[in-house]
Amino acid sequence: MPGVRLDHISYAAGPEGLGATVQRLGSALGAGFRDGGIHPGFGTRNFVLPLDNGVYLEVVGALDHPAVDKAPFGQAVKARCEAGGGWLAWVVAVEDISTVEARLGRPARSSYRRRPDGVDLTWKQIGVLDLLDDPALPFFVEWTSDPRHHPSSYGDVRLGIEAAEICGDRDAIARWLDEPLEAADLRFDWVADHAPGLVAVHFSTPRGTVRVD
Repeated sequence: MPGVRLDHISYAAGPEGLGATVQRLGSALGAGFRDGGIHPGFGTRNFVLPLDNGVYLEVVGALDHPAVDKAPFGQAVKARCEAGGGWLAWVVAVEDISTVEARLGRPARSSYRRRPDGVDLTWKQIGVLDLLDDPALPFFVEWTSDPRHHPSSYGDVRLGIEAAEICGDRDAIARWLDEPLEAADLRFDWVADHAPGLVAVHFSTPRGTVRVD
């Protein structure tokens, strides 16, 4: 499945709430997040920070909204927040999500997020249900809105990802991607004796390497 690349990584707000989590991570990384707006279909809201190579970091929280208990992504966010917050997912972009639909035998979901400036970002996504079963697996997105509005284009880029610590089945993830893991442009350090999923991410910053767990 050609065209797989890392799109973004997602961090769920902790018990201090979305705003305080954003401030904590922004202070650690020496960078400011931008209010990304609301996912009306998911019952969630995020803040975003652009990174190198067209990637971005998302901090997301669950809203008091009925959609959060109906949409798989809302369920995943709410569950991670209630468990104390932390790394939720890594997400890969594909050029043509119909190839993933054909492989998985089910349709992608059309989704959107409304930014505070009124711009709607649109995409299709698939695989969040599988993330609920195995948090080490990424889900897939295909952006359908203007590329100039992609969250990685918000402001000056001063940060990058050096590596991600992950606990999971390496072969299962590669089969899920239908690509070598290297195709996702994310260097993994494999961790044992931990709950499946992202464990920590190492960021390159003007201050040096910062590890966020």
